[in-house]
Amino acid sequence: MASKSSPSRVIPKNRFAAIRMASLNDPEKQSLLELAFAILQDLHQPGLELPSPNHTRDYLRMLLAERKAEVFGCVYLDNRHRVIEAAELFQGTIDGASVYPRVVVQQALTLNAAAVMFFHNHPSGVAEPSHADEAITRRLKEALALVDIRVLDHFVVTVGESVSFAERGLL
Repeated sequence: MASKSSPSRVIPKNRFAAIRMASLNDPEKQSLLELAFAILQDLHQPGLELPSPNHTRDYLRMLLAERKAEVFGCVYLDNRHRVIEAAELFQGTIDGASVYPRVVVQQALTLNAAAVMFFHNHPSGVAEPSHADEAITRRLKEALALVDIRVLDHFVVTVGESVSFAERGLL
């Protein structure tokens, strides 16, 4: 009697495991950055649930880390926390951006968002939230609460790190 053998399951080899950054030339590094950004952007397509806070953090770092001026934006989410849109709303200077709650609320209502996550970069390279960051987050949270839109998080992003207000208990 022939024995039934289960089909062998082939685990795909990680073709990137052996790659070391020191062995890459500049065009190869640029290609890898573009590929990484495309993968992260694909995970943040409208209609998809955010896979994890770390994926979102990585996506925002790729999006904002190299910016020379401060940028503030929102990820607008539906009631199941699926992405409706990620939008850069305000651009500033090397050390600040003016953020207008009216614009944030108006855009959230236009998109019929149930929740939002804020993000902005610190071109200085220091991800620590400032008192101004905390103050505008409170103002935005209060303004959005008036129209029943939840604020889930606010990320401050730099090249090397990012800080989550939610993880720090600042929301």
